[in-house]
Amino acid sequence: MASVQKIKLSPSRDIPFNKLVLSQSNVRRVKAGVSIEQLAESIAQRTLLQSLSVRAVVDADGQETGMFEVPAGGRRYRALELLVQQKRMAKTQPVPCVIRDGGIAEDDSLAENDERVGLHPLDQFRAFKLLRDGGMSEEDIAARHFVSPAIVRQRLRLASVSPKLHDVYAEDGMTLEQLMAFSVTVDQARQEQVWDNASRSGNDEPYQIRRMLTENTVRASDRRAQFVGLEAYEQAGGTVMRDLFEQDEGGWLKDVPLLDRLVTEKLKTEAQTIAAEGWKWISVALDFPFGHTGGLRELEGNPVDVTVEEQTSIDALNAEHDRLEAEYQDADELPEAVDQRLGGIEMALLAFENRSEVYDPADIVRAGVFVSIDSEGRVSIDRGYVRPEDEKPVVDPEIGQGADTSQTGGEEVAASVSDTVISVAGSPTETEEDDEDVIKPLPDRLIIELTAHRTLALRDALAENPAITFQAVLHNFVLATYYRFASSGSCLEIGLRTPTFPAQAPGLRESVSAKAVEARYESWKARLPQSENDLWDALTALDVGAQASLFAHCASFAVNALYEPTNRYNQGRVSAHGVRSRLDHADVLAGSVGLDMAKVGWKPTVDNYLGRVTKPRILEAVRESKGEPSAQLIGHLKKTDMAKEAERLLDDSGWLPEPLRLVDVTSAQEQDGEAGPLPEFLADDEDRDSATDDDRPQLDAAE
Repeated sequence: MASVQKIKLSPSRDIPFNKLVLSQSNVRRVKAGVSIEQLAESIAQRTLLQSLSVRAVVDADGQETGMFEVPAGGRRYRALELLVQQKRMAKTQPVPCVIRDGGIAEDDSLAENDERVGLHPLDQFRAFKLLRDGGMSEEDIAARHFVSPAIVRQRLRLASVSPKLHDVYAEDGMTLEQLMAFSVTVDQARQEQVWDNASRSGNDEPYQIRRMLTENTVRASDRRAQFVGLEAYEQAGGTVMRDLFEQDEGGWLKDVPLLDRLVTEKLKTEAQTIAAEGWKWISVALDFPFGHTGGLRELEGNPVDVTVEEQTSIDALNAEHDRLEAEYQDADELPEAVDQRLGGIEMALLAFENRSEVYDPADIVRAGVFVSIDSEGRVSIDRGYVRPEDEKPVVDPEIGQGADTSQTGGEEVAASVSDTVISVAGSPTETEEDDEDVIKPLPDRLIIELTAHRTLALRDALAENPAITFQAVLHNFVLATYYRFASSGSCLEIGLRTPTFPAQAPGLRESVSAKAVEARYESWKARLPQSENDLWDALTALDVGAQASLFAHCASFAVNALYEPTNRYNQGRVSAHGVRSRLDHADVLAGSVGLDMAKVGWKPTVDNYLGRVTKPRILEAVRESKGEPSAQLIGHLKKTDMAKEAERLLDDSGWLPEPLRLVDVTSAQEQDGEAGPLPEFLADDEDRDSATDDDRPQLDAAE
């Protein structure tokens, strides 16, 4: 058997640096990686960690000259050369070298670079953690390894991810982007749970992982968080989850009950401060239902006079604002500092505009205040509302007392309300639908909320269409005058008894329709006289177009297109005499004004629809909008995840649930005079409404 030839390694020795020269055989020509300056600093800190590969320089006769060239290790040579130039190393400093005398110099140079393997990212994460655990600060690690402290923090955060997920990443079972998504939380058990669900369901995109990890949290940009402040929340023991790899708008607040408690406490503190003004009552809530001031009389306050100093400040702020806008009017993007300053100026001017008004003390003791939070996280204080029961009694000049014969005088009332009553409004809890595999009728409360959106949008649409509004009111008057059986045949509740919304639908106050209605209301309020004694003359002075617009605006408040489960018979059928119901009439009006709920801003979300219906309803929505393949894509998910994915799929699709769609009500009218069936979304699986004409109030045959 032939013997195996043993290899022989090249000898090594220390050679003075001034005996070394850079070889032209080095194949590296393109600069990449750590700079020469950084490498020189590393050598200064740690000495030379890798020997140079050199070859003896020979003369024309093949004799060694005592000099050595460096074909492999040129960057290390240049770093040593820089240290010599900086007087930080002697030029005769011995340098560890491996002396090669065979082969080709270019081959040595190429092989050294080919054989170099960089660290796996996971090894770097763990190494940084070992350095930090060994006592080095993040700044020290960054300085010694020529990266920024932010990168060190990112690597340390990745090192804190569950070891089980590290193993998956090491075996190429997940991408670096997926691992980065898990770093949002330090809860390793939760990380493992989410990965188990994500990997089995296929919903393992980084954004999906982040969403699952933060599903029960509140963003730092949420108005509640803005109102309380992150510092106060953390001082109270709250935890903030932050993403070091993505724009997270300040992170996510993990303890939502704590946040809500802090919001309530801060609002109550604000209310206690306002109570010193002498109000009878203060109502505190995160949100108040749309139209919550209906039925209350709003006091007319007098604006606080602007002082000379305040007017000087206002003029200076306006001048600075105009100067900055003019200076950067041609800029594609404002510098951050300028943008922040403009925002600060606008906030300061807004504070001047929103100053409290002065009210009569006699009115204050009978009136109240609503305290809440606006969309920007600022406290919202709405003063001066009088409840009907707190109004002053009407005084009969002949008998000198209230017309209601009550002996309660103004002074006694004032004395009885000297202590302000502060109440904190709560929000009703919702129960989640079960996940039965049947399409159930939509819940009554959900239909109420959906039709609340539609009622508000229909009011806005009518106000923008004076001609149709006038016709609708005329239609109501004619029905009431000539058709005695049509008392419920219009959705316009003429008499301007503005219907209230029994349920506060999510997003109703922030909807496009709500803002448009509110803006129009305030615009007309500013144009009308303060005293009703001057109103007739003011209306007479309006031209025809303005009168028509005001007429449409006021009439629009009578719209009631709400579904009312206690009154199903009169709101979803066509009677034997062909009289349309209130909801059918709402469909007629919606068709006349071309109301498209998608175009006015309504879109299906987890809060306002998808999280409130069964899984088959969710799949039905996706199927109608995106087709069967999209429905099959999410069909295996749990209801919570399915609702969130459906929200993403349906975004900007224009899909609407049945209560919000335009319908052709004429097709529902039965030719044989029998009552038509309820719409599908009003039908009850267990108890179909099978009432006959004999069960219903009989119509007068003479009609």
